Amino acid sequence: MPVPLRNLQQLALYLGIVSGGGCAMMYYLIQKSFAQKEYYLGALQKLESRSNVLEMLGAPPLKVHNLRLTDRYNHVDKTTAQIKIPVSGTTMGGYLYSTAVKDQFSRRWNLQDVILKLNNGESVPIYHSDFSDNEGEETSSHVS
Repeated sequence: MPVPLRNLQQLALYLGIVSGGGCAMMYYLIQKSFAQKEYYLGALQKLESRSNVLEMLGAPPLKVHNLRLTDRYNHVDKTTAQIKIPVSGTTMGGYLYSTAVKDQFSRRWNLQDVILKLNNGESVPIYHSDFSDNEGEETSSHVS
């Protein structure tokens, strides 16, 4: 028994809506999982500890926007993570570029660099970490 064309159209529409909603939900859940990672939270903490930089943005309130998962800069693998977090205040916005390396022994992420690149083209170093090879401990410096 042939199926009427109207029923096929309704089925196609229903499946399109369900699959589109599923893709949107997956995109949201991936962004949410990024926002809970050590390297993401650590970069935001470094930014929030710099009151002079927050003042440049016009924060508080500091708005942290969702990552663009299609941005080629955002890359995470087993040992390195580099992400570009969109942030804004009341007067200016920009991207917080973060690079982190995973320590193989402790299985924790260690921030290497955090740089705020403002929409006006200015680049503000927030944090830089140097590892001392002979001592095996981290020394960090804040760049003003």
